[in-house]
Amino acid sequence: MRTMRMIGLLSDTHGLLRPEALHALQGSDLIIHAGDVGAPQILGELRRLAPVVAVRGNIDTEAWSADLPETAVAEAGSVLIYVLHDIKALDLKPRAAGMAMVVSGHSHKPWQEEREGVLYVNPGSAGPRRFNLPVTVARVDLARKPWRVEFVQLVNS
Repeated sequence: MRTMRMIGLLSDTHGLLRPEALHALQGSDLIIHAGDVGAPQILGELRRLAPVVAVRGNIDTEAWSADLPETAVAEAGSVLIYVLHDIKALDLKPRAAGMAMVVSGHSHKPWQEEREGVLYVNPGSAGPRRFNLPVTVARVDLARKPWRVEFVQLVNS
């Protein structure tokens, strides 16, 4: 089993992969894209950095996205991570299912919370700016306990 230390998280690229996002995700052992990818090239670029687990978001409706699942389970060493686009669609009890983390997108708002021993993370939106929300990705260092989520702002306000 390959040791995974750093996981890069992003969501809601909406067809725009900023160079700042690629820079922030360098050094990741795994990259998780929580949907609203927007274009197949985004996943290709991310795969140049690390293996990618991606799910389909509500804007991913074209033929290229047909193979993207609505949910996925990512394995980072012994850590299981449940991935979906909209947290409101969560239809399982993550802890009971053996998940240590849940990664979602959709709201464009960076957020983290721990509930019942499960870390919930929304990396925010890495694509076009929406309203006054920040443009962010996130990194999780699995080597540190407790895990620390670092939100990386890509664009100054």
